[in-house]
Amino acid sequence: MVEYNPFDEKLWADPYPVYRQLREHAPVYRLADHPCWVLSRFEDVWNASMDAEHFSVAGGTTPAQLITKVQPVTPMISSMDPPDHTALRAKLRPFFGPARVRKLEPTIRRLFAEHLDRFVEEGGGDLVGAMGTRVATIVASTVAGIPIEDGDRLYPLVARFMAREEGVDSVTEDGLAAMGEMFEYFGDLVAKRRAEGTEGAHPLDMLIDFETDGRRLGDEEIASHMSLLLIGGSETFPKVLANLVRRLAEHPDQRAAVVADPAIAPDAVVEALRFDMPTQLLGRTVAKETTLHGEKLSPGEAVFFLYASANRDEREFDDPDRFDIARKPPRILSFGHGTHACLGQHVAKAEARIALEELLSRAPEYEVDLLNAERLRTEFVQGFARLPLRFT
Repeated sequence: MVEYNPFDEKLWADPYPVYRQLREHAPVYRLADHPCWVLSRFEDVWNASMDAEHFSVAGGTTPAQLITKVQPVTPMISSMDPPDHTALRAKLRPFFGPARVRKLEPTIRRLFAEHLDRFVEEGGGDLVGAMGTRVATIVASTVAGIPIEDGDRLYPLVARFMAREEGVDSVTEDGLAAMGEMFEYFGDLVAKRRAEGTEGAHPLDMLIDFETDGRRLGDEEIASHMSLLLIGGSETFPKVLANLVRRLAEHPDQRAAVVADPAIAPDAVVEALRFDMPTQLLGRTVAKETTLHGEKLSPGEAVFFLYASANRDEREFDDPDRFDIARKPPRILSFGHGTHACLGQHVAKAEARIALEELLSRAPEYEVDLLNAERLRTEFVQGFARLPLRFT
């Protein structure tokens, strides 16, 4: 009998054997203690991600919103259904599209180069805290319209929001307090920007000027949207980078292939995204009764898309537990899919590719110090909080 509980700390060290059991024996699994379902197969998650008729995000998407219900659902594009979501996303999309990313690439490369040069001088460093997080926060701020100098103030708030305490399922009281501080910061920033006048140069200006049905967004609504852009842009990428660098160190032949031909760096990034997706799951609420694999899902029940399981589905990928940068899968779920596919995916892919190119150009045989690494322990996001590298 399959048993799955996203809050079971014994699962966090290696969830993949349980994910495999879910896919095989209970692809639509109901949690024992909550009116909540879990989809674990690739095709099911892929199709449900496009089905706004049966699955709604209006009740939130995180375990803290849908299961423990300690996190309030505030106005964020991730918790908006069509058509309101469609209109706002259309306005935001150009700021995160390929053309915008191409303009940002020189800045991203300079930032990684500067940090890696210091790593080389010092013989190594923490890839996550000392480089990945700092660069990601600067890039996210640049994209969103947040003053770069405020990064040192903001990222600790993100870290507090994502942190977990033993015995506490999902977000802690301090995490909620950090989110409140983040909203307060953005509320002040919105007021200041309104007073200065907007120029439409970034998402912050766009949100201030955005109008739907004759109504403009309030300061608290904009603060909520901006918090999502900050968290999305600064929190996940460092873990993607750490997983990528770790897996290439474990497969030196594949690392050597990227050193010999940097043009395949994007393939390495995609495989790392598939193999070690940081975000384990996001959810919806059933809006209209539907049946899947013989299970009836009723309105009001929560449904989680288990992305990390879907990305290892044998029905979609040959030998899915093998890391292979030559795989080139036609589709993965690491940025979601459909209506709520990640807005920042082009930025994240560029950051990872550039970081890998710059790292391998300086230290093609870097060493990963796993003994002194630190992993996150959460139901929501998996990966490294700290990953030291040594350069020889």
